[in-house]
Amino acid sequence: MFRKILIANRGEIARRIMRTAKWMGIRSVAVFSDADRDALHVREADEAYLIGPAAAAESYLKFEAIVSAAKESGVEAIHPGYGFLAENADFAEACAAAGIVFIGPPPAAIRAMGDKAAAKAIMEQAGVPVVPGYHGKKQDSATLLKAAEKIGWPVLLKASAGGGGKGMRIVRDKASFADALASAKRESRSAFGDDRMLVEKLIGHPRHIEVQVFGDTHGGVVHLFERDCSVQRRHQKVIEEAPAPGVGEEWRARICEAAVAAARAVDYVGAGTVEFIAGSGAGGAPGDFFFMEMNTRLQVEHPVTEMITGTNLVEWQFRVAAGEALPMEQHNIAIAGHAIEARLYAEDPASGFLPSPGRLRYLEMPSFAANLRVDSAFDAGGGSVPPDYDPMVAKLICWGETRDEAAQGLHDALAEVKAVGVATNAGFLLGALDHPEFRAGAVDTGFIERNMDSLVPPREPAPARALALACVGLLLSRRQQNTPFRAGASNDRWSPWTRDDGWRLNGVGHTVLRFIDDGREVDISCSADGDGWRLDLPGGPIMARQSEGVVSDILPPPRWGRDGEGVRPPTQPSPTRGEGWVGATARAHVLIARDTGIELDGARLSATVVHDGSTLHVFHEGGHWQLGIHDPLAAAEAHEGASGGLTAPMPGKIAAVHVKAGDTVTAGQPLIVVEAMKMEHTIQAATAGKVTEVRFRTGDQVSEGEVLVALEGETA
Repeated sequence: MFRKILIANRGEIARRIMRTAKWMGIRSVAVFSDADRDALHVREADEAYLIGPAAAAESYLKFEAIVSAAKESGVEAIHPGYGFLAENADFAEACAAAGIVFIGPPPAAIRAMGDKAAAKAIMEQAGVPVVPGYHGKKQDSATLLKAAEKIGWPVLLKASAGGGGKGMRIVRDKASFADALASAKRESRSAFGDDRMLVEKLIGHPRHIEVQVFGDTHGGVVHLFERDCSVQRRHQKVIEEAPAPGVGEEWRARICEAAVAAARAVDYVGAGTVEFIAGSGAGGAPGDFFFMEMNTRLQVEHPVTEMITGTNLVEWQFRVAAGEALPMEQHNIAIAGHAIEARLYAEDPASGFLPSPGRLRYLEMPSFAANLRVDSAFDAGGGSVPPDYDPMVAKLICWGETRDEAAQGLHDALAEVKAVGVATNAGFLLGALDHPEFRAGAVDTGFIERNMDSLVPPREPAPARALALACVGLLLSRRQQNTPFRAGASNDRWSPWTRDDGWRLNGVGHTVLRFIDDGREVDISCSADGDGWRLDLPGGPIMARQSEGVVSDILPPPRWGRDGEGVRPPTQPSPTRGEGWVGATARAHVLIARDTGIELDGARLSATVVHDGSTLHVFHEGGHWQLGIHDPLAAAEAHEGASGGLTAPMPGKIAAVHVKAGDTVTAGQPLIVVEAMKMEHTIQAATAGKVTEVRFRTGDQVSEGEVLVALEGETA
């Protein structure tokens, strides 16, 4: 077995690989870009090496720098994780040339499956059904358009070298083909350095079902059953589960046999995933399936397979790469229970799922549960979510005896997630897990788009309970801040000025707290009442008091939680390997600590209130409300005129400019494209007008809030 490996990746997958390496007695070496100098995977590694600037093309995709770090550190093997160089045959060959083992499939298999057009031809020869479409070498626009018209609308444009939804567009008619093709090519070229396209028939109501396969150097190939990854947004998986719901044993056997045949067709070695698309009928039951692609690497969603089979796929990767035979034969691999995974992203569903890079100022993950696993890029210290990479914060995975049990367990875990500093999709995930279609197992890849209105409902005003919790949190904070000061200012321990119960000489003391709730001002009069307060809210008074155990203005203690690999269901007991922290960072103050509570009208509640700058974040029963704390000075400054221009919604790079000064545009017309976190975001004109200025060119870097385009009639 290897003594020392390098992990050519970052974030949660780098940490996950390190934990298995540590358990196996293997030392780990990390690499990092300028943006990741303080990242957790760097701190947890035995050694770490800087490989370049923040841009992935100059760091994590620069395999010469990674191989150089591997040589300097004296490792025997390199694990690529997923993404970046995981499916780069040239990188695998560079490792071999340097005398370093690449923990992955042979370069020939990567090339065969990396070119989707060639892969489909191989699959046809192997008897694996493929989606009808054009997979040819001619890539001019006219040829691709002709192919699309022959296939029939709608069609799916896919990057030949791509994956993860990058370089993929649905085209429903001829009029939108040219723009979709140009955008898909740009995104594919940026993500993979290759803009070749496939054109395929769009399958109606499709389910995305994939099969985990594994091969060794001794001719062994097995499958570890299927996963359903149909809950997707913009072709990016959001929720995954294993086994696929509504699948019968005969259908499962056929798709798993096809996956093994696909792996054998390219002499596959290591972990791989064969992805299929299947039409769905009544109740979501899968129909005929077709090969889409093979991912020649470990998948993001591999934990659900581990949890239903009681395996550790990274351990398998290490053993196979070291020349060992597969740890298990096919007849010994069985399904136990059900597992569901949700991807927690730094993105804002209410703003069209725009990425939300920035500093995680407070992060709290679910407390330990026997059937819960959290694979996270961050610990209690929070950290930075750079705009240069995928915005994933963590993966939460829950196992249950049944699908309903797993879904409810995951729902309960997501309700405990608390993040401040960046927006997350936690509430969106809760809505998806609660949706009747999901609970019935009747989902297809159109589930999110079809139910967007219910999954991303409009923001509602903060309820009375959230406002009351904000008041109590702020009052407790002020009490703790003021009491030591007052006591220190008097030598008389009985002085009334040292009291913090609202005592006044001629009446009951009160204070008015003003919050900003989604633009509206809410005034709440808070009067001392014994050991608590009377809170006069817009809907009526609420009596509040501090319960025993409430802690204000200090950080809650860290809690150990399961944050690792190799977690087995109770039916297959095994030592737990891995750990993680949940807790808070020193960047934001916790006003009411977790697992304690206050009483509102006699009802004891558990809540967390976090004070971050001029904002209070209230977390209660899965809800998250943000309330501004009124600052008269800031309010006065806010009256300054806005630029009125079309601004960058996030930090990124200008990918395309569609207009120039003097152009007349219509409402909804695309003006400029910003690329951030590996995805393109089109800025459209809100109203008709005339372009007076275009302030950036293609390739320029922009910061969030910078004016990109100015239109006539607006203040530039």
